[in-house]
Amino acid sequence: MKLRLGPLADSGTVKLTVTVPAPLKAQLDRYAQVHSESFGTPVDAQTLIPLMLSAFLAKDRGFQRAMRGKE
Repeated sequence: MKLRLGPLADSGTVKLTVTVPAPLKAQLDRYAQVHSESFGTPVDAQTLIPLMLSAFLAKDRGFQRAMRGKE
């Protein structure tokens, strides 16, 4: 199975607390389970969420256009 998120890399972290609807939390937990099975490394949703957000921002063309020249 091919998932958008590949194997995990280590990186520095900053704690951020968010609230999500229960159905979304259930989907995130299911994704984490599939990711764990696909790559053979146990992982939880809390670990995957920052990577998912990063992948989303990297693929958002409108955001990328807005950020050009602001770095």
